[in-house]
Amino acid sequence: MAIVEYFEMFPFMFLVAMLLLGLIVGSFLNVIIYRLPIMMETDWKQQCRLLLELEPESKKPEKTFNLVHPRSRCPNCHHQISAIENIPVISYLFLGGKCSHCGQKISIRYPLIELLSGLAAFFIAWKYGPTIQTLFICLLTWALISLTMIDFDKQLLPDDITLPFLWLGLLCNLFDMFTSLQASVIGASLGYGILWSIFILFKLLTGKEGMGHGDFKLLAMLGAWMGWQSLPLIILLASLSGSIIGILIIIFRGHERTIPIPFGPYLAISGWISLIWGEEIIRFYLGYF
Repeated sequence: MAIVEYFEMFPFMFLVAMLLLGLIVGSFLNVIIYRLPIMMETDWKQQCRLLLELEPESKKPEKTFNLVHPRSRCPNCHHQISAIENIPVISYLFLGGKCSHCGQKISIRYPLIELLSGLAAFFIAWKYGPTIQTLFICLLTWALISLTMIDFDKQLLPDDITLPFLWLGLLCNLFDMFTSLQASVIGASLGYGILWSIFILFKLLTGKEGMGHGDFKLLAMLGAWMGWQSLPLIILLASLSGSIIGILIIIFRGHERTIPIPFGPYLAISGWISLIWGEEIIRFYLGYF
């Protein structure tokens, strides 16, 4: 393809293009992170009312609320954000981190997620070049960013993200893109089965649920992308980082021990590290010890 040949001739332009694409996608990730949990909760309420044969909460037709409609607005004054006010990172800096209408501060998290998405795409493009792997790794990275933030906010790992990306991982490895199809299928099965077994054992011993089912699906998704060989490293990194950060939160922020700490962000970050640097980490470990 001409565009691929152009980027091969001018790799710097490819890096710039991926950075810009990542920033734009990051803006949309902010929408997903905020709206998808609301959409899920609304759907659950509707299903519960149908199951219990209850009347709708309101007889007025519900306004459309999805990832596209309505347009983004200021949560304080409901000022509709224009296109010029929605340029990733730049608009935030130009507006001084405030709404142009009411002056209410805008969370710095929005430009940080845009920047993270852009820089991640830039790094992946630098590491893998203008290849099909770059495209799919970027897609997985953006999905993991969304899952991390949603789980951090709401302790939810939406099936609308984990399941399609599980199947996408299997489809990629149908062509041996990241691992063999056999390793991918086994990885998805073991990823789900390992955490499910730990969940059942913990529940039998304590009578409590130690993690959510979304964690099983997330590890299955990562196993589908990277194969069963990656699972020990992912689980080890996630467990170590989760334990250390959890203890620090309890000690320094007074977090109640009875309040659950989401495990999804640690799985997501560990999975991404394993995908990018897994072989180097394993070689270093074997060489060192």
